[in-house]
Amino acid sequence: MVLGQSSWIWQRSNVAIAGTRYAHGVTVHARSSVTIQLNRPCTRYQAMVGVDDLTMGLGAARFSVFDGNGARLWRSPVMKGGDPAVPVSVAIGGQSSIRLVVEPQGPLGGVALADWAESRISCA
Repeated sequence: MVLGQSSWIWQRSNVAIAGTRYAHGVTVHARSSVTIQLNRPCTRYQAMVGVDDLTMGLGAARFSVFDGNGARLWRSPVMKGGDPAVPVSVAIGGQSSIRLVVEPQGPLGGVALADWAESRISCA
């Protein structure tokens, strides 16, 4: 993670999305951007994304993964509190960094806590 270029994050265990618990994950505000500097050749980013159950069913957000040049590699549908997690699997070969972005959606989007659960990067 690149400090100064990333939003607030909460790395934690037992992340819950729509009643399903995940062993680990990163929770962010519904408006966030986290830059991850890749320190070696990597091939894939994977996670399960959704609105955290701590939000009590409120809020909605959209998740995106960008490459180091700002091109969007993946985008989720709008996800509301209580919606099941959506899998992310993005090829990141040749990238030196990726950026994980969450954007609030709708009138209560800003209250949502967003999860990147079981987040992992496959590298050589």
